[in-house]
Amino acid sequence: MDNTCPYIASLTREPFLFYEMRTTAKLLSSGLSEEDIVAQITSGNLFQYPTEKSVARMAKACLKRLAAMDDMDLVRAIAQQPTDVAKQICLYAMMKQSRLMWEFMLTVIGEKYRLKDSSFGRIDLNTYFMRLQEQDDAVAAWSEGTITKLKQVFAKVLVENEYLDDVHADHLNPVYLHPILENAIRSHGDLMVLPAFNCFS
Repeated sequence: MDNTCPYIASLTREPFLFYEMRTTAKLLSSGLSEEDIVAQITSGNLFQYPTEKSVARMAKACLKRLAAMDDMDLVRAIAQQPTDVAKQICLYAMMKQSRLMWEFMLTVIGEKYRLKDSSFGRIDLNTYFMRLQEQDDAVAAWSEGTITKLKQVFAKVLVENEYLDDVHADHLNPVYLHPILENAIRSHGDLMVLPAFNCFS
């Protein structure tokens, strides 16, 4: 993750999107072009959204997130692997695309696993965003509503990936890094991201 990347609040509109990512990954692994994928998702309303406009935008967002991994094997894994494996790879894709998510998973979640500190609560999310607001003018300019929505997205992502039992949970569960993703992370040289998945070997 490039530290010169700006922090972007697009996760408020583009949360975890597991179902959409899996649908897009299936089409991408079948060899379709990005234009054809967007067209097919939109014309067939494959995401089952109420309006067509949001479908095309979301399809492009999914393609961008899949591209951020730069790994066709992982795209295929999202399409074909069991849900828990595919979700974990979707989390990695989300981290690769969003500096906001990347740094949260490393500096907050990875750090807790490293320190064997399983406590987790709203305070951890609040502290992360307060620190960012102090360090970064762009984040400081975000509205309170945007920050609140981002905290909700982050909490839901942690629940989807079983880091938390529910959004009100007060502790982190030990998570297991699936070998498919671990091998890809190692081959990409992304070793610093391993603690975010509770992996220290």
